[in-house]
Amino acid sequence: MPEDPIGCRGIRVSGHGACLAHLADADRAIYLSGLAPGSGMDHRGTPFTEPLLVALLSSVRDPVTGKPVLGAAQFGAATFDGMADFGEATFSGAVGFGAAIFKGATKFAAATFEGGADFTGAVFHHHAGFKAAIFESDARFPEARFQDIASFQEVTFHSLAGFRAAVFRGDCRFRKATFGYETWFRAATFNGNAGFRKATFRANTGFEGANFRNDALFEAASFERGAWFRAANFGGDGLFGSVTFMGNAGFRAAVFRKDARFENVTFERNAWFKEATFKGAAHFEQATFGGAVSFSAAAFGAHAGFVSAVFDQPVTLGPMLCEGRMTLSGAAFHGPMNLLLAARHLTCRRTRWSSTAELRLRHATVDFTQAVFELPLTIAAEADPFLLADGAPVAENGLAGGPEATVRMASVRGVDAAHLILADVDLTECLFAGTVHLDQLRLEGDCAFAGVPVGVHRRRGRPVRFTRRRTLAEERHWRSRQPGAIPGWNTTGTGAGSVGPAQLAPVYRALRKAFEDGKNEPGAADFYYGEMEMRRQDRANSTRAERALLHGYWLLSGYGLRASRALGWLAAALLVTVVLLTGIGIPREGPKQEATGMVPAGGGKVTFEIDHPDPQPPVGDRFTGERFEKALNVTLNSVVFRSAGQDLTTAGKYIEMTSRLTEPLLLGLAVLAVRSRVKR
Repeated sequence: MPEDPIGCRGIRVSGHGACLAHLADADRAIYLSGLAPGSGMDHRGTPFTEPLLVALLSSVRDPVTGKPVLGAAQFGAATFDGMADFGEATFSGAVGFGAAIFKGATKFAAATFEGGADFTGAVFHHHAGFKAAIFESDARFPEARFQDIASFQEVTFHSLAGFRAAVFRGDCRFRKATFGYETWFRAATFNGNAGFRKATFRANTGFEGANFRNDALFEAASFERGAWFRAANFGGDGLFGSVTFMGNAGFRAAVFRKDARFENVTFERNAWFKEATFKGAAHFEQATFGGAVSFSAAAFGAHAGFVSAVFDQPVTLGPMLCEGRMTLSGAAFHGPMNLLLAARHLTCRRTRWSSTAELRLRHATVDFTQAVFELPLTIAAEADPFLLADGAPVAENGLAGGPEATVRMASVRGVDAAHLILADVDLTECLFAGTVHLDQLRLEGDCAFAGVPVGVHRRRGRPVRFTRRRTLAEERHWRSRQPGAIPGWNTTGTGAGSVGPAQLAPVYRALRKAFEDGKNEPGAADFYYGEMEMRRQDRANSTRAERALLHGYWLLSGYGLRASRALGWLAAALLVTVVLLTGIGIPREGPKQEATGMVPAGGGKVTFEIDHPDPQPPVGDRFTGERFEKALNVTLNSVVFRSAGQDLTTAGKYIEMTSRLTEPLLLGLAVLAVRSRVKR
């Protein structure tokens, strides 16, 4: 060996003036020959070459097993050139590698550490292999630096495992590792993939402030006590599929910069995602939440999926923000549920609520198709931004440039609406066909429906103008598909299918009853109009005579709901009646009575026969002021079923009878229409 250089930090071998690396060959041979399996040693700061380490381990190799057995061993600040092969070695006492530098590959595969193992600040420049190693006592790797792959597959930590502030520049592999006591990766940095697949954590585990710059792989891992990821940063995908959290799971203020996948995960106790940020998609499909759940102030930058998730306890989700779509389809809520959400879309297809629920929303378009709930469920639009616990509003910058805060219902098809309450939501594009107990739906506040095309349009060359009323999206879809449909019926929504008048008439009827039960007669009138329109348009379930009758009812008074139309027809009828009476109904002059009789011869009682001749038709100038006044008097009396007592021609009598039949009917329709608009 070369002469001991000046400044060598190696601990001098007992009885010698140099470290093991700088001993004379003869002295080194004497020292090594004095070692036996289980011997303790102190070689801190010693620079080891690969041959020197092989010689040292050979001197403590058990002759029976052929494996090195070391007692208490200190290698702190030692330097290992070449491969450092401690594979299958047994450290029967405490071992220290603090600040050691491993310049080549390092092998501790299947090694057994019976005492504490201290690797504080150690540096591994190449592959560090601890596969199947066993740590019977504390294993400490704080601030250790792994420049290449770190392999801890199937390692067993029976006591504390400490990796605080450790740095893994390459992949780290803890697949099927068992952590029997507290485990800490606080502020650790994982530049490569962090692999903890099928690992078992039997005690509290902390990844607070850990920085996963690539994928974090925890699939099928098991956390039997608390698992803490507070303020952890996931630069790649956070993969927690099929993980079991038997204790509390805390991801408060964690940041997931790509996808966060928690499919089939089980949270047996509380799960906290308060203030967590999900910049990519968040997947909680088929997750089971057995305890309390908190997503207060959580922010989802893309899709958030809770498909078929199960919530066993009362839960409050939010207030939170989702810039994309939140999906609760197939999820089951077994306790009371409150959702406070600002999102672009909320999908609740076949979602099941077993208890009361309240969904307070902003901005969202809600698909509630085939949702199931057994107790009252409220969907309400929140006018102002949600407030956090400290009173600050939830920032909605991610929704800037999107739709206004109005909540829009896309569908309630297949829902039993007996317990459904909608408050201040937009129902313009909502699909209702197929909803059960729709007549028991409760609409609170300002629930807007779509209207009809405004203005005058032309259809097949004829001007068309629609009376203002509330309409359903399905009717708009149906009308837009009809030949010659005007563009105003076109809608942006989809999914109405082949629903036609036969299916829509019962829907309008049920909504009419819902409005009537809510003491909103004007609103009910609109849906009565829609029901009658669908009956008039239904060619499959109504006869031609019935459709003709309905068409006449529509033409005369808009089904008894359009006073202006009835009054217009009444005015026209009055005008026609006056003109006819003036022209042919008023006689030329009032008929005069004629008396005829015979005076008996010789005097005596005279008998007269009085005759009342028929009024004579007019001749000459018929349209005079006097005749008009008489005709107007007869006509106005006819409107209220009264006779004016005016002598009329035969034609005039028939005109009066017709007038007394039709004009009071038109007046009654006008009164009915006015009443339907003012009744409460």
